[in-house]
Amino acid sequence: MFWQKNLRGLVLALILVLILAACGGEEATPEPEPTEAPVAEPTEEMEEPMAEEAMEEETAEPEEMMDEEAMADELPGTIVDIAVADGRFETLVAAVTAADLADTLSSEGPFTVFAPTDDAFAALPEGTVEALLEDPAGDLTQILLYHVVEGVVDAAAVTGLESAMTVQGEEITIAVEDGAVILNGTTEVIITDIVASNGIIHVIDSVLLPPSMMAEEMLPSIAEIAVADGNFTTLVAALDAAGLVETLSGEGEFTVFAPTDEAFAALPEGTVEALLEDPAGALTDILLYHVVEGTVMAEIVVTLDSATTLQGEDITIAVTDEGVLLNDSVLVTMTD
Repeated sequence: MFWQKNLRGLVLALILVLILAACGGEEATPEPEPTEAPVAEPTEEMEEPMAEEAMEEETAEPEEMMDEEAMADELPGTIVDIAVADGRFETLVAAVTAADLADTLSSEGPFTVFAPTDDAFAALPEGTVEALLEDPAGDLTQILLYHVVEGVVDAAAVTGLESAMTVQGEEITIAVEDGAVILNGTTEVIITDIVASNGIIHVIDSVLLPPSMMAEEMLPSIAEIAVADGNFTTLVAALDAAGLVETLSGEGEFTVFAPTDEAFAALPEGTVEALLEDPAGALTDILLYHVVEGTVMAEIVVTLDSATTLQGEDITIAVTDEGVLLNDSVLVTMTD
């Protein structure tokens, strides 16, 4: 019994020793301390691409702005801008400004403008432009608006028309003669399709007048011009004697080949006096032989071989080195 008790105690003691040994053998494993990853110092090779990328980002927006500005510079100006910059339309620009139409012709439109050059205005009778500029709200505005058509009518479209309604309210007649576009029977379109941001410009060689104004006293009559000139005193006296002053001051359009005082003086002595004594006879026939119905500008005259006069017979026309010869002997010394 005693031996059994001792054995039991020994076994318990041994188990206790083993348990204590197991507990004492479990040592805590220390956790590793965190370390910082090495950071590479920037080199010149690394810095250059980074700098270039930064510069590209910074300059991207200005480049876009420059492109937009360049595109804006390439766009055409307004009708008024182009007329001002061209240099051939100083009188037109002055007239448009005086008539307070610059803003209208700079608006969206679009408009088609038949633009007379400075030479076209200069061909008007002396004092006409000045008189128009003195009353810009009257005839000047009407004349300018008569050169404007709503919408864009390019050269190809113009040649397909017989007429065009203007902003002024009256029509321009259109015809194609020998490849040239002629307005109202006499005015030639000399340059076409100048594109503006708000329309298109066609350049013309004379000033267009609304039909309603043709009968007005805005422009002097043929007789008035002859009287005012001073070189046609004999012609004026002959017209007066023959009762033709009223005819040449009326509404009809005429082209007169006007002999100067020197031309009459070159006739045999006594001829003029004899003619003036019988104005209803030979004098009237001679005077009417110098008149052609309609307005025939110099540029049209040179294309003709002859022209029928109000007297009923033809004048022959030839272009020589000297100039335009009528009936092979009479030189045209001044035109239009």
